[in-house]
Amino acid sequence: MYRKEEQPLPPPEKFELPFEGKLSPNNRWVIMAELIPWDDFEEEYAKLFSAEKGAPAKLFRMALGTLIIKEKLGTSDRETIEQIRENPYLQYFIGLNCYQQEPPLESSMLVHFRKRIDGELINKINKKIVKREIDKSDKEVKKKDCLQEKGEKIKNKGKLILDATCAPADIKYPTRLGLFKSGQDWTARL
Repeated sequence: MYRKEEQPLPPPEKFELPFEGKLSPNNRWVIMAELIPWDDFEEEYAKLFSAEKGAPAKLFRMALGTLIIKEKLGTSDRETIEQIRENPYLQYFIGLNCYQQEPPLESSMLVHFRKRIDGELINKINKKIVKREIDKSDKEVKKKDCLQEKGEKIKNKGKLILDATCAPADIKYPTRLGLFKSGQDWTARL
């Protein structure tokens, strides 16, 4: 059934955002932005440009972030820029300070970004992310070990069930023949 909405939609200026002007820290783009060591590779990216000649280059975060968005969403260059223009989370991911209506760059810039950010640099970034996460987990393990040595108890976060015999063995699963037989018995009783 289809029922037409009688109430007209509000104009875009009065459209309420679900996050009330703040980005959610649980959004996938916010989490990913925290994982990537943007500043560690900014200098390496800056070496690709002349200090005196040419127009100012886009920041490394914008270049790499745009390429990541393109690959993650599987879109064309133009569609990627349109997605960034429409989505405040994507604008945050590429390093903008606030939401803006106009596109932050032209779609033709992605060609230049792909030339400058090669597979070798991507591998370095991936290794740095993995190393940082391994170090973080090692610190957490060491912290737990220190707490146990001091005699402090670590609170359990749930219950572990080791018994795998939870399902009763006498369950009869319906088969076509079994269903036919029970249907035949039922109609015979009538």
